[in-house]
Amino acid sequence: MPLNLKDKVAVITGGGGVLCSTMAKALASHGVKTAILDLNLEAAEKVAKEITEQYHTPSMGISASVLDKKSLEAAKLVINEKLGTIDYLVNGAGGNAASATTKAEFITDDVLNNLDDTFFGLEADGFDKVFALNFQGTLLPSMVFAKDMLDKKQGSIINVSSMNAYTPLTKIPAYSAAKAAINNFTQWLAVHFAKTGIRVNAIAPGFLLTNQNRFLLIDEKTGEATARGEKIIRNTPMERYGEPEELTGTMLYLLSDWATFITGVVVPVDGGFSAYSGV
Repeated sequence: MPLNLKDKVAVITGGGGVLCSTMAKALASHGVKTAILDLNLEAAEKVAKEITEQYHTPSMGISASVLDKKSLEAAKLVINEKLGTIDYLVNGAGGNAASATTKAEFITDDVLNNLDDTFFGLEADGFDKVFALNFQGTLLPSMVFAKDMLDKKQGSIINVSSMNAYTPLTKIPAYSAAKAAINNFTQWLAVHFAKTGIRVNAIAPGFLLTNQNRFLLIDEKTGEATARGEKIIRNTPMERYGEPEELTGTMLYLLSDWATFITGVVVPVDGGFSAYSGV
């Protein structure tokens, strides 16, 4: 059975970033028409131009906010006009922020005099923004772009989860909570859509170096791994960070006709991190 991706139309949110642009290019390499959504129009258009030049498949960059339903609806009208009705959605927009990150891993006697470095110093606005970007930024695009799939009685949605969804990492409570919510929502929506022909699954990446996490994993002054970065590598049995390209095989499989009986699953792509107890 072929993958059966050619000439389908996919929307990739956060498509101007490293991870999502890589996923968009993987789709284009199989003949998928791609709509690259990003707040940064210049970044989105750059990726679309690279795709059309390298893969000779239609692609367009468009600015839209995953937190603004009207913005997404306006984008959908343009996508429908230029590329056609939508078959696939990759909910890639997300990320963490320093304002929702604690400096201390644990509350110990050493930090009692500076509780601002702990849970007690988190900014409510920062927490809200990170949670909204990751969860509502998956919810709203699904509401808007899945309508075409409903009309076709077929389609596929890929959400982007994280290792944090299984066991929360220290320091990043908002991001961890949001990704746990993504797992639950993936299952809920898969069941809700089960009789419509629309499948909903998620990918849970392990640790890749991104703009969002680099400040936690690499010392800005020395360029060496931080203590946290060293801990991650130690607890990843394959002893390295993943590469963006290593997410694409799972994505293509879950979108394709090879996975027509698969819905409501979250697939770790993590170098063994989720399987390792540390001993």
